[in-house]
Amino acid sequence: MSEWAGGLVLAFIGLAGGLAVGSGMVAFLVVLDIIPRLAQITRSYRHMRRYEGAVVIGSLFFTFTDFFEWTYGLFPMAAAFFGLFAGCFVGMLAAALTEVINVLPILAKRIGMEAYMIWLLMAMIFGKVLGSIIDWIGVLN
Repeated sequence: MSEWAGGLVLAFIGLAGGLAVGSGMVAFLVVLDIIPRLAQITRSYRHMRRYEGAVVIGSLFFTFTDFFEWTYGLFPMAAAFFGLFAGCFVGMLAAALTEVINVLPILAKRIGMEAYMIWLLMAMIFGKVLGSIIDWIGVLN
């Protein structure tokens, strides 16, 4: 029975992490209008569907790469190439997540949790810290 409980806890943690990352991705794409801005900067509005497809395909590809632990034998400078794009992605995702934080007070007001806003924020902060510590220590490995 304890094995089932551990599996359920891991499934819950995985789902919660996926929802957090998915929310950040949606905020990145929708709230900040990243794809329309890229099309505006490059003056390539006619390629917007291709940009959207590239984001979806790239997300799926690297999700499968991480999930199935695929490895690639590429030349050494490929690491710098992928690192550059990964850094851009993480930087823009971090900026998008700050936009999500701006949504929390509005959400709390609409669902009547204004008095509990500090508890909501502290739960998010402590959850992130605890999850990071567990990952760094390697408890779940």
